[in-house]
Amino acid sequence: QVQLVESGGGLVQPGGTLRLSCTASGFTVRRYAMSWYRQAPGKERELVAAITAAGTGTDYADSVKGRFSISRDNAKSTVYLQMNSLKPEDAAVYYCKARIAGKDYWGQGTQVTVSS
Repeated sequence: QVQLVESGGGLVQPGGTLRLSCTASGFTVRRYAMSWYRQAPGKERELVAAITAAGTGTDYADSVKGRFSISRDNAKSTVYLQMNSLKPEDAAVYYCKARIAGKDYWGQGTQVTVSS
């Protein structure tokens, strides 16, 4: 079955850096676009970044452009989110998503806390 497992979250100071990983299994990862979402307490889940199946195209929320970078290693079935210059407003649970045959699959999420 499809599984998405996020890791790499944690506590970081403002201005700090984290790299999130999403390891996928149960489907042919290289065939599908992948994306990262986040959800802060009391807010709706929002798209942060997306990447095409081959990794040749990316898209970002305006709030993270220039600070975050999405990438993928299809040989490792893993998608990454490099987060630089983190701000307190980046704090949220970050989720990995795959859309397969019209159905969305989500990981369990990884918590990112940005605080001094």
